[in-house]
Order: sequence, then C-alpha cells, then structure tokens
Amino acid sequence: MPSDQRLASAPTIRDIAARAEVSVGTVSRALKGQAGLTEATRERVLQVAQAMGYDLSKLRPVKARRIGFLLHESHSNLASNPFYFPVLHGVEVACRNSAVAFTYSQVGAPGGVAELIDLLEVDGLVCAGYWESGVLAEIVRAGKPVVLVDHAAPGLPSVNTDNVSGAYQATQHLIATGRARVAMLTGQAEHHSIRQRVDGYRQALADAGRGPQDELIVRRLVDTEEGDRQAAAALLSMSPRPDAVFAYNDRAALAVIQECAQRGLRVPDDVAVVGFDDITAASYSQPGLTTVAVDKEGLGREGVRLLLHPRPSERAQVVVPVRLVIRGSSRAAR
Repeated sequence: MPSDQRLASAPTIRDIAARAEVSVGTVSRALKGQAGLTEATRERVLQVAQAMGYDLSKLRPVKARRIGFLLHESHSNLASNPFYFPVLHGVEVACRNSAVAFTYSQVGAPGGVAELIDLLEVDGLVCAGYWESGVLAEIVRAGKPVVLVDHAAPGLPSVNTDNVSGAYQATQHLIATGRARVAMLTGQAEHHSIRQRVDGYRQALADAGRGPQDELIVRRLVDTEEGDRQAAAALLSMSPRPDAVFAYNDRAALAVIQECAQRGLRVPDDVAVVGFDDITAASYSQPGLTTVAVDKEGLGREGVRLLLHPRPSERAQVVVPVRLVIRGSSRAAR
C-alpha cells in the first residue's frame, strides 16, 4: 500500500510528530493531556492529529491504579471546607467508579513535595485550589500526570468553574434590581478563579454603561473569617455607601450580611448581597443568600475524568457551567 494512502487511513504518533515538527514524546503527552508542554504546543499537536484523522480513542491517558488528591494547606481550614470538601468527595466518587484507589494529602511549602508524592505511590494527581508557582513546579517535577482544579497554569490541563459568566450574571442581576452603586468584595489577586470573577464583575458594569469603578472594589487581606469581616466593614464604611455587594464567595457574602446587621442596615432594602459557590449555609442565612451555584463535586469528578479519559475534541481546559440562584438577599430595590 502506498505510504500516502496508509497515512491518510491510519496515521501513527510518529506521523503526527513529523507533521507537527515535534518529538514522539511530545505528541504522546499532548494526546494524553499530561504536563510538560505549553498550551500552544499542545494545541498545535491536537490540531495536526485531528486534521490527519488520528483515532484518539487508541490512547488511555493514565493507566492508573492510584490517584492522589492534593490540596494546598491554606485551603484546609474549616472556613474553606464548604467548597473544597465537596470537590474532594467528587474525586473520591470518580475514582471509586473507575476502580482506581484514592489518597488525599495537604501540601504547603515547596520543600519535600517530591518526597511526599513518592511516598503516596500515585500514578496521577488532581491538585485543587491556588498554588504558588514554586510549589506547583515541584509537583510537576515529580513527573506524574497532573490536572488542576480551580486553578490554571500554562501547559497543564485544568477544570474550572465558569467564573467570568457567574460573576457577570451576579453583577448584572444586581444592576437589574435597580442598584446604583454595586461594589465587589474580592480576595487574593493571584488566585485564577478570583481574577476571573473580578473580570466578570467589571464586564457587567461596562456593558451596563458604567465605567471602571475601582473605588468600589475592596480586597480582603487575610484569608480568614476575621479577614472577611474586616473587608466587609471597610466596604460598608464607604461614603457614599454601596447599595449592593457582589462577594467573590459565599463566606465573604455572609460576612457582609452579618456586618449589615451590626450596623442596623437592612438586607436587601439598604444593601443587596450576592455571593458565589452556593455552599450549604447560603440557603439557611437570613435572608437566604442569592449566589452563583457551582457543581463542586462535579469539579472533582471532571478532574479525574480529564486525567483518565480526556475526550478527543477537548483542549484540556474544561469549564464547568454555573447558574444564578436568586434568594431574598437581592430583592429589587424599592
């Protein structure tokens, strides 16, 4: 059979490597969604493979017997559990359904990360939450396939909430209820999800004909409940005071509601409040908290799926949809 006919009907990894002008190992990592490539290289390989008609179902990305779930120790406090523990549960369920063993560990400073991963004896890693570049570099250098959840980094597959859309919907909702000064309580700028939520907030204001209003953005300085309360107090001390607040997560939004109560402000009559994540406490607050619902267990499940069974058409950057849940904290202004 002529070589060009064979290539058209059944291209190999070597054929793709030659066409894309990369190594066979690079093609293999790109098709498996593994670490160690830039997103541009991964995209080029996938485009070449698709154009050549390569059957991506031939590859099983990770023949795993055990998957490790790594969570940064800064997320392991009780205040963070309403978000990351459901993610952890989603990973556990997905591993069980795939007949893969599962282990969990917290990670902090870069030192000792490689030793910890060796000790866990895992075949792949799902890493959730914000990671400093130094810690993440140590994780990648351990040489295991890695998927990020609620974070993003060049060259690594990731699963994230549709943060921009969620923040846009939340802010747009507050504008639609007649609020004139919509403020945002936000967190650390280094966190991928938080940056995206700020972007969605800004875009909603811009689309409503309201120019940049950076003076209405208050950043929480310390990732604790006390830090949330201090940020809420600073926000409500503005003059003139905002009549609506979009908080980057529900914990911060609940702190705003508590601060309003201490100041004798009525929610939502004086200040409307919207959060993000839809943790359990959101539906039990008084009034109930309007929020952006996130499928937290779904994030975990998708992380495992992307590690074990990436779909041929996806670009190793999975975005999980969100929906706005309207409750009493954002009733229309009178």
